[in-house]
Amino acid sequence: MIKPAHGLRPLALYSRSRGVPTTLAALACAALLTVWVAGRPDAYLDPYRRVPLVALAPLLASAVIGVSLHTYTSDLDATAVRPWWPRRLAHLLVLSCLGAALLALAVPGHSQVFGAAAMVRNTLGAVGVTATAAVLLGARLSWMPTTLYFGAVYLSASSPRVNNATVLAWFMQPGPQRAAWATGLALFVIGTALCAARGARPEGPRA
Repeated sequence: MIKPAHGLRPLALYSRSRGVPTTLAALACAALLTVWVAGRPDAYLDPYRRVPLVALAPLLASAVIGVSLHTYTSDLDATAVRPWWPRRLAHLLVLSCLGAALLALAVPGHSQVFGAAAMVRNTLGAVGVTATAAVLLGARLSWMPTTLYFGAVYLSASSPRVNNATVLAWFMQPGPQRAAWATGLALFVIGTALCAARGARPEGPRA
């Protein structure tokens, strides 16, 4: 029997404790669902029908990534000799980039018609909001603020004032707008840095 390399054992334990395999499976399912929805004929006849897709798919991806930030051994982690922020940073960066890449590949098309560029921007921005919520509320509830924000802006998009607000409605923009990209990337950087430095808020056991 071949024993696993010493360096891989802590990585495997970390992945299992954070539910990373389940998160990867959920991201793959989200990408497959996106491929199916984006491949429908009406998505090409009317490109703006992709607006809900490029908002909901990143929302789902950010939710599963946020839940993976939960740890059942927060007290034990606090006594570790090595700092945890590099692992938390790598955790967020790897899953965020993977999720953004999978969803971008699932939506072919030009950036002007809500294609891959919008999907990457929205995924990173949604993860940033969710990571910030994990620090403030805990990983299990980290999806709620992102869902409320996306839902409120999407339902208000019929208002010209909201629809034209590139910063407020950044995830509703087709893709190339600089202000929308700046907002999405800023949210990602802030959320990732905050979560890497502080970690998700400790939570009690499930009721």
